[in-house]
Amino acid sequence: MDWKPDRKAKKAIYKQLAEYIENGIADGTFPPDKPLPSERNFAKDLNINRSTVVAAYDELESNGLIQRNRGSRTTISKDIWGITKKRIPSWNRYIEAGSFLPNLPVTQRIRKEAVEHKLINLASGELSEDLFPLKFLREITSTRSFIGSLGYDHPQGNALLRETIKKHVKQYRRIETNPSSILITSGAQQALHLVVQCLLKPGDAVALEDPSYNYNLPIFKTAGLKLYFLPVNKDGINPEDLLSLHKKHRIRMIFLNPAFQNPTGALLHENQRKSILEISSEHGIPVVEDDPYSLTSFTGEKISTLKSMDVHGNVLYISSLSKIVASGLRIGWIIGPRPVIERLSDAKQQIDFGHASFTQWIANDFLESENFHSHIQKLVKELEKRRDQIVTSLRFYLKDQVDFSIPQGGIHIWCRIKKEVNEMQLLEESIKRGVIYVPGSTMGSKKSFVRFTFSREDEKSIHKGIQRFAEALEFI
Repeated sequence: MDWKPDRKAKKAIYKQLAEYIENGIADGTFPPDKPLPSERNFAKDLNINRSTVVAAYDELESNGLIQRNRGSRTTISKDIWGITKKRIPSWNRYIEAGSFLPNLPVTQRIRKEAVEHKLINLASGELSEDLFPLKFLREITSTRSFIGSLGYDHPQGNALLRETIKKHVKQYRRIETNPSSILITSGAQQALHLVVQCLLKPGDAVALEDPSYNYNLPIFKTAGLKLYFLPVNKDGINPEDLLSLHKKHRIRMIFLNPAFQNPTGALLHENQRKSILEISSEHGIPVVEDDPYSLTSFTGEKISTLKSMDVHGNVLYISSLSKIVASGLRIGWIIGPRPVIERLSDAKQQIDFGHASFTQWIANDFLESENFHSHIQKLVKELEKRRDQIVTSLRFYLKDQVDFSIPQGGIHIWCRIKKEVNEMQLLEESIKRGVIYVPGSTMGSKKSFVRFTFSREDEKSIHKGIQRFAEALEFI
């Protein structure tokens, strides 16, 4: 076989293979009266993993180009060249022509492996089910009557929930606001999409932390934004770096995760928070504060959000229940100036006609109840135990092979591997051994870093997962 995948291309290998087979069906390289190569033989001929061939065949099958019959070989679909003489559209070309960019191939791979295989999951940024307040949430749904409307709700979200969030952010996050300045969203992810789509235009310069979860999001490149990066150290970003970037590039918006930052776990120092707000006010640069973790402080310290220190209305504040209650509720919110909230609300209406009434009711009742406070206390204790376990396991299995800072909250730990490694080779070897995590390059410009998330697995699995990672690192 003359064709070989381009391992340096941005396109995932399975997609390259699917495209090659599709073109081969069209030009006769793969004739309709002969079976396609087996997954095992294809993998051997091309020197790739069998799972890559499986993924390519899955895609071709979903597009109606091939048929896979149990107990027999994979064949070209008769709906292309057989009795019906009908041709399936070349969906791959449509997919690649779309303006909305897909996730990075490695991100797609991590999510697929985490869902489809029984791996120790140190990649997924969510809570394990035993950390969900299931008992309390079931009590709400089983003992209390749903009093909301099943029709379309207020464009900004249910009025009762927005009133409850107003009280919640005052009590727990020191933020003074009112319901008209709050928009309910489908988690923080939708909030970020709305901000990027509605308030920025192609060519605008924005500042992101490096490393950062936002680096991994295609929405910024889809929108045609120019990305500039602010290095993160143990105390967060340096405001002088922000000032320097603005002088050179006229920064239009700053995206920050100040409390137990994803992925470094850094807590932005209070003096630096003040300086950032001063720069924002002096130059009129909006700050988007993403705050999933400020309630998870292991020291008991009450974290001051940027929004709580914002006296001029320069901060758009985003938070959600995904990282502290349950990701499946899909409840997030944006707090900001009323005209901005109305603009974002209008865009959300165009997308989904507003948020689901039922989950808003559950979220409202839980936030209002005393059970919320007891749940947070229990959650923080459990997360701290898991943080301690991963630190112990890293020291035991990897000793002086990695450097890391111990986070004082949140759900992530950021590790630097001291020796040079091939990131993808290390990830593949780790997957073979039954553990998955996030390579550092997907979250920023730095290589030889990995992000481990300790909220998804129990302590025993965390210990075993780090052991497997250490074995993979030793092997390559």
